[in-house]
Amino acid sequence: MPLSTVGEIVGNASAGVGAFNVVHLEHAEAVVAGAESVGLPVVLQISENCVAYHGALAPIAVAALSVAEAAEVPVAVHLDHATRSDLVHEAIAIGLGSVMYDASGTDYADNVRVTAQVVAHCHRHGVWVEAELGEVGGKDGVHDPGSRTDPAAAAAYVGTTGVDALAVAVGTSHAMLSRDARLDFALIETLRDHVPVPLVLHGSSGVPDGDLARATRAGMKKINIGTQLNKVFTAAVRDFLAADLGAVDSRKYLGAGRDAVRAEVARLLAIIG
Repeated sequence: MPLSTVGEIVGNASAGVGAFNVVHLEHAEAVVAGAESVGLPVVLQISENCVAYHGALAPIAVAALSVAEAAEVPVAVHLDHATRSDLVHEAIAIGLGSVMYDASGTDYADNVRVTAQVVAHCHRHGVWVEAELGEVGGKDGVHDPGSRTDPAAAAAYVGTTGVDALAVAVGTSHAMLSRDARLDFALIETLRDHVPVPLVLHGSSGVPDGDLARATRAGMKKINIGTQLNKVFTAAVRDFLAADLGAVDSRKYLGAGRDAVRAEVARLLAIIG
């Protein structure tokens, strides 16, 4: 199937769209296989952290694009949490159709200024842009009420920058290992009514299944999940190695992790989509 863009997938979706972070080829293969098993589109996301792990964007991006192009369902490949404009430019050159540019750690004026510049460059190349307003927060599972996205500010931000989607802070944190985040559903609904572009939920690994479904009904369109897949993958590899202490063929234990992620992606897509 021809490669899709995030804009096409989100624009055609009647419910939520699952966007899953990939760290290596097994992740990409598992996410696509899971999506194919339930007949739903999916987004493969490559974060700036993942790029640093591989030492460059091209190796993992080209692999993900190859997996996406061979899929039986619509698949897009997306650059996630880029904080450098040069990385955005590289993603465009490689062939990624969408990027998430993250200036949420700066003050509002700087966020608007640099994001607008990135958007202008991306739109000249036909690339869809996601940004973030109201910092979702780091890796400690703390949900600071002061970090919530203000609806009026969000609407103004979208109008000024021209972004195509907006990640908003509504009660999640990145890299949560527990699934007990408390979403502000009233805020999600207010943001949906104020913001004229699709809303994106980051840190979704910390959200219970029922609340993920409720979040999509309340107005979240793109649901980003990474840590949950890492948990499932690692648990499967640990179980395989514990059961076979003589295992040395990495294809076997990485295959166990890939199978576990495929099943988890299918399960989560059924909830989100």
